[in-house]
Amino acid sequence: MSIKLEVWGDYALFTRPEMKTERVSYDVMTPSAARGILDSILFHPGMMWVIDAIHVCNPIRFINIRRNELGQKGSKLEYYDGSIEQRSSVILRDVRYVISAHFEMTDKAVPSDNPGKFCAMFKRRVEKGAYFHQPYFGTREFPVYFSLCEEIPPCPDELKGHRDLGFMLFDLDYSDPKNIAPLFFKASLENGRMTVPDRHSEEVIG
Repeated sequence: MSIKLEVWGDYALFTRPEMKTERVSYDVMTPSAARGILDSILFHPGMMWVIDAIHVCNPIRFINIRRNELGQKGSKLEYYDGSIEQRSSVILRDVRYVISAHFEMTDKAVPSDNPGKFCAMFKRRVEKGAYFHQPYFGTREFPVYFSLCEEIPPCPDELKGHRDLGFMLFDLDYSDPKNIAPLFFKASLENGRMTVPDRHSEEVIG
């Protein structure tokens, strides 16, 4: 069953993994970030969210800021040494999207689990503003506000037509826990809509 969730916020940072020192955001929310937002509202082992498309409802605007980040990690126990570093980040501002998604049942579903049940649970939680943890746009500093979407807002004039976004992070492949690998796809906008390919299609590459 499909859903449409409108999400918005003041700032967003969907970090490009190729940038090492400074954080630079993708132009558009990544599919993994969209899935993370849906999981924060409703996560259940009996179902799995699949992102179909992301609609960009506001013009794409960047801003350069300096952020405080934790410094180096110490030892294999992954404890931070307590130091703080100031780093420059190129982030998005005034973002608004509509996430189009559906869910698939998993092998952990029990006989009482069914698509109608999960769809009703999700809608109730959205209407109440409920979540398991605060959804955010790429980093916890940038919270997400959300509501059910009845009608997708019109495409901003500057996003009409075709816009190439280059290669974008699709998700992380956890099939081998000792070698977690990033997956990418060639992203583009068509009149403000970014269509997300199926995970198992040839469009998704490691």
